[in-house]
Amino acid sequence: SSSGPIKIAVIDARSGQLSSLGNWEYKGAKLAVDEWNKKGGINGRKIQLKSFDDQGDPTTGTNLARKISSEKYIAMIGTSESAVTIAMAPVLKQEGIPNITSGQSDGLVALKSDFLFLNGPTSTTYDSTLAKYLVQDKGYKKIAMITNNGSYGTGEHDAFSKAVKDLGVTPVSDQVVTTDQKDFSAALTKIRANKPQVVFIGSEEVEAGLIVKQARDLGIAAPFAGAAPQGTPVFIDTAGKAAAEGTIVSSPYLSNDVSPAARKFAAAYKAAYGEDAELHGAKAYDGTSILLTALKNSNVATGKKLADAIRSTTYDGLLGQFQYGTNGVGITKTSIGVIKSGALVEQK
Repeated sequence: SSSGPIKIAVIDARSGQLSSLGNWEYKGAKLAVDEWNKKGGINGRKIQLKSFDDQGDPTTGTNLARKISSEKYIAMIGTSESAVTIAMAPVLKQEGIPNITSGQSDGLVALKSDFLFLNGPTSTTYDSTLAKYLVQDKGYKKIAMITNNGSYGTGEHDAFSKAVKDLGVTPVSDQVVTTDQKDFSAALTKIRANKPQVVFIGSEEVEAGLIVKQARDLGIAAPFAGAAPQGTPVFIDTAGKAAAEGTIVSSPYLSNDVSPAARKFAAAYKAAYGEDAELHGAKAYDGTSILLTALKNSNVATGKKLADAIRSTTYDGLLGQFQYGTNGVGITKTSIGVIKSGALVEQK
């Protein structure tokens, strides 16, 4: 349609253990849309944003992909869960719906879909940056790993293990748990026996927090290290402030003070929602802003023309300078932070 509202869907887990991801993403996307609508929308048309709950389930996500197609949504923001995004991608490609995802698994890139774009780096970028810091800067040689067997955890496992091995380090322990596991004592006891200098963790926020909490109860004093989930308030709250202290984090958005643009975004986010912004909200804000810019530049194109417009959009975002390649990745840099006194700060 060339008139009426421009319909954009946000699909994420809004219920269940991964709901914090979906809530952050929706708020970041909505903030961007609200700002554009206050300025008149695009070509005088308002942008209509609607949230759908995939419950963190690939089958539910696939069904929602078909639903948003039938309801004439022209683009999608989400999901934050790589496994769900991977399941949805074939349907979205078939239906010609561009998707800007917050997932980071390298499996997303492996799909080679012209309609799939990432609003942040891949696991390879997160973990190669982290591995270089741990091995080269800190001099750690005894590194243990604990990851889960889901799409995110598997991606983290493969990316980090390759990165450290490329640097001449073989993990002293490599433990894999399930995504729904609650008791990690067996895996952590094996890790403790190897006396690591640092423990890499590849798991979502809640599970990662439980792992760290139980590790401290077992007397493991080594710092933990990881990617985006370990920099979130949910991770810190679940682990406990004392247990999370010293966690090393690779992230493209370390805090709301990293730049004037970040401070402006954080202030608007706080005014809108009464809470502090973090990485996932910033990623969704960037991804949505890129989509809206592409819609404006393309005169509200749809399908492949919109996908092409996204790919040709250069955007100076909160996470850095976005320029998409043919693989759907627009940014390839992270920085190192550390949790101090319950907050993620830049490691200097």
